[in-house]
Amino acid sequence: MRIAIPKETHPGENRVPITPDTAKKLCRMGAELVVEAGLGTGSGFADSEYSEAGATVSNNRNELIGSADVLLRLRKPSVEDISLMKRGCIHISYLDPFNERELVTALKDAGITAISMEMIPRTTRSQKMDALSSQANLAGYVMVLQAAAHLPRIFPMMMTPAGTLKPANVFVIGAGVAGLQAIATAKRLGAKVTAFDTRPVVAEQVQSLGAKFLEIDLGETGQTEGGYALELTPEQVDMQRQAQKDVIAKSDVVITTAQVFGRKPPVLVTKDMVAGMATGSVIVDMAAETGGNVEGSVPNEIVKVGGVTIIGLGNLAGEVAKDASQMYSANLFNLVEDNWNEEEKQFVVDFEDDILPGCIITHGGEVVNEAIKKIMEGGA
Repeated sequence: MRIAIPKETHPGENRVPITPDTAKKLCRMGAELVVEAGLGTGSGFADSEYSEAGATVSNNRNELIGSADVLLRLRKPSVEDISLMKRGCIHISYLDPFNERELVTALKDAGITAISMEMIPRTTRSQKMDALSSQANLAGYVMVLQAAAHLPRIFPMMMTPAGTLKPANVFVIGAGVAGLQAIATAKRLGAKVTAFDTRPVVAEQVQSLGAKFLEIDLGETGQTEGGYALELTPEQVDMQRQAQKDVIAKSDVVITTAQVFGRKPPVLVTKDMVAGMATGSVIVDMAAETGGNVEGSVPNEIVKVGGVTIIGLGNLAGEVAKDASQMYSANLFNLVEDNWNEEEKQFVVDFEDDILPGCIITHGGEVVNEAIKKIMEGGA
């Protein structure tokens, strides 16, 4: 079975879907591996490392895509790339299927088996394949570094003969994977950290990292079976905003990570809250690319609103591309290995599996994921 990895073409994307170490493992499994020349340049991997791992390095992108039985990549494919794929090809990457109707239609019409890495279910067995979590972990770390780089003061308390510098106050909204890593990183840098999440069950995790958990009574909230926060009602969002207002005003840094899977994120930091922050304060909006938690944030830009810096950079994990590539590559390999038939040396699409069916979007010329099918039919 031919597994191909084309080079990522999204502007500024330096991560790679497969590292040379993972390439070696795929070849040992019996895969015929082909990678596009220059695949790993952005992450510091040379073509020679892939060749030494057992892969063929190709300069013909169209032929590489067109001959693949399985395509492994990070970003979603272009419609042009889909037109090159042979019918029955298995394509595995991020797809953003909730917001990409045209893409899903193109994959369906081309007869592609499209597997979405965002849709890997959150179960104990699938943790090793969970790319959203692995990349969010790194994003949480990078957000704090970005904030520290733009804040005109240091994070830790410092006692010197010239006087004592107080620690920076950091407020993290959303204590999922990214939020918890942001809390841990800010604490390691010496900041005083407060955090909030709509799921009361995470309070203990926040406190175990040395942060204060902000108690806000929003009534019934909770989380999905996959561990994601449930969408709040407009009234609950307003209650959260009001309760956070004073904390935000006293914070040097605010980091927002609140996202609702498959939906537009809630706006939790309003313009008047931004105006209430001290000059020099910094906000990092992790959700800027998908709509934003912060009024005034701009996707993929760093802007000044009054005296406050708002960071809306996307692809935060890509700032540490080598480590992000290593983690994503491991996620992909674990997914492939889990569905690999050793005797036939091929990836097997098994709809009786407890993981794979939930993340297959299209197969055999049909949209097979029920949630995405409803969206395509206009039901959500």
